[in-house]
Amino acid sequence: MIQIGDKLPAGTLFEYVEVEGNGCSLGPNPFDIAESTAGKTIAIFGLPGAFTPTCSAKHAPGYIDHAAQFKAAGVDEIWCVSVNDAFVMGAWGRELKAAGKVRMMADGSAAFAKATGLTLDLTDKGLGLRSGRYSLLVKDGVVTQLNNENGGGFAVSDAETLLKQAQG
Repeated sequence: MIQIGDKLPAGTLFEYVEVEGNGCSLGPNPFDIAESTAGKTIAIFGLPGAFTPTCSAKHAPGYIDHAAQFKAAGVDEIWCVSVNDAFVMGAWGRELKAAGKVRMMADGSAAFAKATGLTLDLTDKGLGLRSGRYSLLVKDGVVTQLNNENGGGFAVSDAETLLKQAQG
């Protein structure tokens, strides 16, 4: 499992882009993780699935609501990462009004979740292998904070906890 001091694994995440520009076409666009984190401070939170109860009611809204405070603390971007496709993440982001606050990044094949070791096997609930619930603070591609829920719950990966760490 990824630890504080580790570099994020190489790979690609996908984001549904609503407005064409900056070399991005409409629809799903690939983003190289190393390139997208280079020289930046990124708050990343992972969760089991878009449109699921805790994720929709608590986890994602906390980061959306605190986006300005994260920026004030020196965080360049906030990423929500889930094992869903970019179309679903885009629709969920629209519903949550995340635009301009949180990037809704799709890990459709769970490659990023597997590479970090932050997975949650929900096969018995019909959901398959998912991202675990966690938050990371990443500086120039290196993990500086890790808050892992270790298989469930919602106690340490909330926006307020990571925000305090970013401000610290």
